[in-house]
Amino acid sequence: MTLHRTFTGLSRRLALVTALGLALGASLAASAAEIRVVTSGGFSAAYDQLIPLYEQASGHKVVTERGASIGNAPDSIPSRMARGEQFDIVILADSGLDGLIQQGKVQAGSRVDLARSMIGMSVRKGTPKPDISTVDGLKQTLLNAKSIAYSASASGTYLSTELFQRLGVAEQVKDKAKKIYSERVGAVVQRGEAEIGFQQVSELLPFKELDYVGALPDEVQQRVFFSAGLATGAKEPEAARHLIRYLAAPAAAGIVRSTGMEPAATAK
Repeated sequence: MTLHRTFTGLSRRLALVTALGLALGASLAASAAEIRVVTSGGFSAAYDQLIPLYEQASGHKVVTERGASIGNAPDSIPSRMARGEQFDIVILADSGLDGLIQQGKVQAGSRVDLARSMIGMSVRKGTPKPDISTVDGLKQTLLNAKSIAYSASASGTYLSTELFQRLGVAEQVKDKAKKIYSERVGAVVQRGEAEIGFQQVSELLPFKELDYVGALPDEVQQRVFFSAGLATGAKEPEAARHLIRYLAAPAAAGIVRSTGMEPAATAK
C-alpha cells in the first residue's frame, strides 16, 4: 500500500511537470529568470511542493521570502512592502492582497485566487482532543482550555476580533489566549506553550507531532482565499505571470487539495 501511494504520488508529480512544460512551451525556454516571491503561511504547504516542479519544468529559479498576511511584525508582508522590499509575486490572504492593491503595492487587475482555506485546531499528541464539531462544543473548549494560541495573521485576527466576541467568551479567554508572531502556531503547541492552537488547516497539518482535531464548525468558519498578485515594479513580470498561472492550474489541484486547501477553481 505504501509503495502504491508513493508510486501514485510520483506519477502525479511527473504528470504535473509534463503538463507545465506543455503549457509554458518555448516562451520560457528562451531565457531563465529569477522570480522573487513573498508568500504567507496559508499557501506554503502547497507552494513548497509545487515550486520545485515549476523550476524543473521551466528552468527558472524562484527565490522565496515569507511573512504573515497582515499585521506589523517586521517580517509580515505589509511591513516588507512598506519598507520597499522588491518582489515579483505576492501571495497572501485575499483581503490583505486587496489592501496592497489599494495602496499601489500590487498591480490592479493582477489578482488570481489560488486556493480556499479554513481555520482548524490542533493539540499535542497524547493529550485529549476536545470536541469542536459544534458551536457549543467549540465554546466549551475555549472556556475549558488553560492556554490558547492563535495566529497573528488573518485567521487569528478573525478569532480575536470577531469569533470570541460572537461566542461570548472574549472576556473569559483574553488572559489565556496568545497571539503568535513570526512562527506557526503548531510550533508553540508542540513545545507545550499552549494547550490548543488555531490556524489555517494547511499550516497545522505539517506538524506530525500534533493531533489535528478538526476545522471550526461551518456556522462560524471563516473561508479565506489565498491569492497571488503581480507586485508593482516587478522585474520579471512575464515569468511571474507564468508562475501564477501554474500555481492556479488544474494540474496543480491535487497537490493543493492534499495540503488541506480547496483549489480555487472548485471552491464555491
